[in-house]
Amino acid sequence: MRPFESGEHVLFVDKRGRLYLVKLVAGKRFNSHTGHFELDEVVGLPEGSWVTTSRGNLLLAIRPTMGDYTRLMPRTATVVYPKDLGGIIINGDIFPGATVVEAGCGSGAVTIALMRAVGPEGFVHSFDLRQDMVDRATQNVSDMAGKLDNVSIQLGDVSEALAERAKSGELVDRIVFDMPEPWGIVDQVAEALVPGGILVSFLPTVLQIRDLSEALRTNGRFVQIETTESLVRSWTVANRSVRPDHRMVGHTGFLTTARLAQPKPGKPDDDYSGESPDSSGESGESESGASDQSGQSESTSNDSEG
Repeated sequence: MRPFESGEHVLFVDKRGRLYLVKLVAGKRFNSHTGHFELDEVVGLPEGSWVTTSRGNLLLAIRPTMGDYTRLMPRTATVVYPKDLGGIIINGDIFPGATVVEAGCGSGAVTIALMRAVGPEGFVHSFDLRQDMVDRATQNVSDMAGKLDNVSIQLGDVSEALAERAKSGELVDRIVFDMPEPWGIVDQVAEALVPGGILVSFLPTVLQIRDLSEALRTNGRFVQIETTESLVRSWTVANRSVRPDHRMVGHTGFLTTARLAQPKPGKPDDDYSGESPDSSGESGESESGASDQSGQSESTSNDSEG
């Protein structure tokens, strides 16, 4: 069990569940309404230890999860919530060893998630148009990840970076956007992605996802275009009360994903829409009447009814 070390972040939890994200800096003191204590006292303790404040209150000391750090880290922009980070990683199929281009690094939450997903054999190239975003993301990523061996966070225009990659033939496996108008560079995305590669875009409004979906269809090479929204509601579970909490993490944004196909043969106006069959993910029935879900044909179903 690795003890706490000077310079790392620790999450303190009080008896009412309030969270305090603190960096262990030598010679510094923790202060809150629960009391105070010297941070040097925490260095060397095993994770899960209890710290007593000057007022006799106990605080639990644990290492923050990525979700904890995402919610509590310093930010210069609205953070992407853990529920959406999970969707980006899973729906985008971010795999170990992947090369990923990210645009709109914000405070670094998505960058951290991508770094963890691609692992030491992969690499994340992150871009933003604002220096303050680059600085904040770099600091947050460094604080959480420690090393920056599999990431670069740069000030620059992602459309230029994608064009350079397309020209050099250094195609990327995945592209992740958290930017307001991604539809403007869909053509550059199509040239820089490997065939079968995935674009993931996080957008807050329905007008934005409409414009992006239309641009993806117009390009003609994107298939399986899908938009989803995740809602999370926690519950209170006690001896005499089991109920949903009064507050929930509702709408934060939409995730739109699309895969890149090889140029389609035949006429450009063929009726292939490039979209998923329906929002449920079910594939429906084949021409023979056999359901891919149940394995039963229509004739079998009718016979059983009468």
